[in-house]
Amino acid sequence: MTTTSVPLMRLGLLGTGNVARALAHGWSAAGHDVLLGSRRPEERAALGLPVASLKDTAAHAEVLVNATPGTVSVELLHSIGAAALAGTLLIDVGVGLSDDFSELSHPNSSLGEQIQEAFPLTPVVKTLCTMDSTVMVAPGDLDGPSTVFLSGDDAEAKRTTGRLLTDLGWPPSSQLDIGGITTARGQEHFALLFMGIAGGLGSHTFNINVVARPSA
Repeated sequence: MTTTSVPLMRLGLLGTGNVARALAHGWSAAGHDVLLGSRRPEERAALGLPVASLKDTAAHAEVLVNATPGTVSVELLHSIGAAALAGTLLIDVGVGLSDDFSELSHPNSSLGEQIQEAFPLTPVVKTLCTMDSTVMVAPGDLDGPSTVFLSGDDAEAKRTTGRLLTDLGWPPSSQLDIGGITTARGQEHFALLFMGIAGGLGSHTFNINVVARPSA
């Protein structure tokens, strides 16, 4: 029996790397119909997950997830086309980083903002980019609660995203809506601090928790 908090959906994950595969397995375990999108699907047949072209994945999906490298995401989305993306919720988990992970490719903006600007008819929600792929799909394995952020301009898109996050193990109490898509900058720019913390801990498997002062 499924315990999903949204009706079972067709989810298209653009990308076939660690993040895309982890999310695909997580949502598939919750009962959703997942499809990975690749520029070369014929080379990804051994992943143990269904794979199609980027355009076929977009046509299949009720919700798309951008899990492509942030330095090429906008270009890849343009290859699908604005008309094919119009009206489809796009959850963006990408971050643009240099090859040595020392610099952001969008230092005065964010990938989330650039996607939303390039595709104004596609509601974009930024989330899950402040942690590694293992934490994305197993937050309960950490030693205590932690926080996942949501940025976006469309309230209904954020509600749907929040329910899909719940299906990955993030209860509503762990989800923090921090505002419009411009706040995606804070999420993405955390990547530099993330790398520093990972170096200090000797591990990438951690997350942050927002602890507020008790209300009166």
